Amino acid sequence: MPTISMFYGIIIIMYYDDHNPPHFHAYYNGNEAIFTIDGKLFKGNFPSKQLKLVEAWSIIHKEELKANWLLYKNSEKLFDVQPLS
Repeated sequence: MPTISMFYGIIIIMYYDDHNPPHFHAYYNGNEAIFTIDGKLFKGNFPSKQLKLVEAWSIIHKEELKANWLLYKNSEKLFDVQPLS
């Protein structure tokens, strides 16, 4: 379970054997949610403030997230994505 970013207590993970559509998992204080690469909440619940942070982060890093998804599909090592600061 590669952690690709962490910011403001939020952990972002991409799993290697995961399903389509391209997405990532976000964890915060016992909450888990799945977001599509373009930052839309796909499944789960997330506090409003952290939801907005993850959405903004994913918009900023959309191309990097797409690149990581392609690496994942080829079973290659994922790279870290810059956190929000």
